[in-house]
Amino acid sequence: MSLSRREFVGVLAASMTAASCSFLPRLSAEQSPGTDYDYILTAEPTPIQLVSAGLTPAWCFGGSYPAPVLRARQGQKLRVLFRNRLPEATTIHWHGIRIDIAMDGVPYLTQPPIEPGAEFLYEFTPPDAGTFWYHPHMNSVEQLGKGLVGILIVDEAKPVAFDLDLPLALKTWHINEDGSFSPFSFPRNAARMGTPGSWETVNGQNKPVLEIPAGGLVRLRFANVDNTVIYKLAVKNHPAWVIAVDGNPVEKPYPLTSHEMGAGMRLDVALIAPQKAGEVIQVQNGKGKLFFDFVTLKTVGEPVRGERTIPVLPLNPIPQPDLASAESLDFVFEWEGAVTPANDHGEAHQMFWTINRRGWDHSSEQSIPEPLAKLQLGRSYIFNLRNVTPHTHPIHMHGYTWTVLESSQRKITPYHTDTVLVRRNEKVKVAFVADNPGRWMYHCHVIEHMKTGLMGYISVA
Repeated sequence: MSLSRREFVGVLAASMTAASCSFLPRLSAEQSPGTDYDYILTAEPTPIQLVSAGLTPAWCFGGSYPAPVLRARQGQKLRVLFRNRLPEATTIHWHGIRIDIAMDGVPYLTQPPIEPGAEFLYEFTPPDAGTFWYHPHMNSVEQLGKGLVGILIVDEAKPVAFDLDLPLALKTWHINEDGSFSPFSFPRNAARMGTPGSWETVNGQNKPVLEIPAGGLVRLRFANVDNTVIYKLAVKNHPAWVIAVDGNPVEKPYPLTSHEMGAGMRLDVALIAPQKAGEVIQVQNGKGKLFFDFVTLKTVGEPVRGERTIPVLPLNPIPQPDLASAESLDFVFEWEGAVTPANDHGEAHQMFWTINRRGWDHSSEQSIPEPLAKLQLGRSYIFNLRNVTPHTHPIHMHGYTWTVLESSQRKITPYHTDTVLVRRNEKVKVAFVADNPGRWMYHCHVIEHMKTGLMGYISVA
């Protein structure tokens, strides 16, 4: 078990005793007394209330949105029994976890699809602590769009104490005024930056007010679980520090000015709340050059006793690549937005994006495309990521954590990530040790880009 029941209750209590938070995701899924599962997690159709005018026919994990926040402990096994109660097949991918290939949740490439009514046991030991998330990798535009997204927190092997640990799932919803779904994708938008939703939410609420303990040390875990949107986060008129990026602690916390998060990316921010109850901190989201209030944090209760300082999180055990002997590989992300191919029946088949002039079409049990590259197990590699499209792409590789080395457009202090935001006409250099065998998906996390060509996989053997 990754957490004994006593340990789990302790983690839950530590997160909740300092304050009662409106709209906080549940910190548990269905428990399973008498078994050795940590969680039983069900995906099923679930009407939810996003807007007052009507219900939204969502698909949810655990019977609600936000989905249950799953918690594990670094270096301890996690066992999640997943049950599919949807009308179509699905899987779960554990985004950012350096995982065994059999547990990665990519249909046909790593496992058969989980059919309606079936179940699958996901079992893995997370080597890294941090903020991660989970989602399907089938019919992704619709399944993620309908709400099948959730946060996975891996606590440090030796817990780092906060007065409040607050996960925040950022998602726009494609809904009409009555709560019904609007189209998740339009080809015109898929060939550009994707189709954003119309209703912006944090933990399922538009511009929520969340309570934090007066004088407390607060950890904000932002997770961009959106299909498309890039968030640009800032904290107005109050000091805050970046302590982790995309599930990986930074060597030294640094002040948050603003931070861009593409789809799939995460950001951990620490702050010390004002001592007086009733004080307000505004978290903002930048759109263009302007910033708008996004989440309101309101202090409550008697001031927390004792001095509070911003902690330095223990670094994750990411293998250090040997740059001197590393093999360099080039990956060029290109745009074919003016081309609309047709299939054998003359029907339009959108294919707007390519990696090294190859667009991902589809895969099946009988047909898996060739990999974009074949890597030697144990060897160090440098990937040169070159974006020659007119749009920004959050590039993600399963099963690995990269070390970001340099950029052609901005100064980089090397850091670790599983998803790197590559801007238009930018070149980014990342490095890693190919120590995890398997066929690993490699794609843009704008879901419409992924589904219209900007995806492939890397083979490591």
